[in-house]
Amino acid sequence: RGSLGQKSSPDTLRMSLASSSVLRSITGLPSNINARSTCRLCCNATPTSARFVRKHILQLAPYKPIVPFEILSEELGIAPENIVKLDANENPYGPPPEVEIAMSNLQFPHIYPDPESRKLRKALAADCNVPIENILVGCGADELIDLLLRVVLDPDDVVVNTPPTFGMYSFDCAVNGGRVVDVPRLSSHPFSIDVQEIEKAVLQHEAKVLFLTSPNNPDGGIISDADIDRLLQLPVLVVLDEAYIEFSSSAVSRISDVPSQDNLVVLRTFSKRAALAGLRIGYGAFPTSLIQYIWRAKQPYNVSVAAEVAACAALGNNEYLTRVKNLIVEERDRLFSVLADCPYLTPYPSDANFILCRVEGRDAFQLKEQLASQGIIVRHYSNPPSISGCLRISVGKPKHTDALQTALGNL
Repeated sequence: RGSLGQKSSPDTLRMSLASSSVLRSITGLPSNINARSTCRLCCNATPTSARFVRKHILQLAPYKPIVPFEILSEELGIAPENIVKLDANENPYGPPPEVEIAMSNLQFPHIYPDPESRKLRKALAADCNVPIENILVGCGADELIDLLLRVVLDPDDVVVNTPPTFGMYSFDCAVNGGRVVDVPRLSSHPFSIDVQEIEKAVLQHEAKVLFLTSPNNPDGGIISDADIDRLLQLPVLVVLDEAYIEFSSSAVSRISDVPSQDNLVVLRTFSKRAALAGLRIGYGAFPTSLIQYIWRAKQPYNVSVAAEVAACAALGNNEYLTRVKNLIVEERDRLFSVLADCPYLTPYPSDANFILCRVEGRDAFQLKEQLASQGIIVRHYSNPPSISGCLRISVGKPKHTDALQTALGNL
């Protein structure tokens, strides 16, 4: 029937019958269902917007981030200033004082940022001894991982991963329709990568990307230059994540090698060294032949005015950055001793700003919860098997180590 209860014209009826035929073909309804019934069924159906989602995203497991500071405070009933937060490897000393000054004098927050972050890239070129043409800045190194994979991965392309390691590599691979091939690290300290198995995996699966992390998260171990050089001989893009390189006393950054090595990418961050985790600012060095395509895919205003201003201000006080790094390394040694003295913990040496330790003779998750009830937050691992039953504890200030030592003693 037409509108207002009028009878349908022959032309309208023909259109209705044609529409019902199309709907039956789409929905798979029997042929004896007429136009009116078809429309009624479709209108009464419960549509879901999930039908628009890409198939591989439907199967994607969400990334599990840490619980925000304010939520922790509410859940524990403890004031934020009384929480000892040692679960996310943040720098407890905060950024150089120049950052606060620069932020308070921000002149143009109403103007879109420089899409090329020229001022910051120029400062980074000098800091890293890398031409500015090879440097790209992102909203955290996490954005650069995702951006790189969006540019290089076709569906089902293989990314070789070396767990246990940073979870964003496999997560972003899955988001971008790639396929992860895991080559596990050795199952005990020093959790070294298995170079021979990596070589086999790269060649067998014709892998496009290999992620390496040095120092590695969560164990703090480093990859030797000899192993990196050997893996660079493979027909694969090697992405070396150096988020914690500043805290290493034995490893040297490979970022200055990028311009002369066409299959090496090195990623760095301001979150750890400069204590700018909340502003999300990271950077990387990319081969000349690759970076031009990454520029094409990058969001134009991905780094905020505030983040660029803060990063430039932080780089301007290298003395502060070095002093804070030394304080963290010194406290790392003390924290290691405190953990080693605890009868139910076995800590592993680390070149980062955290220490992984195995819990012996008691339940690791329960220990993590007991510490949380006292306002001390650490990271617990239940998988993979090589670190199941381990806790990762960030290096804080001396007072944070004191609080942890007291809590461990009480337990």
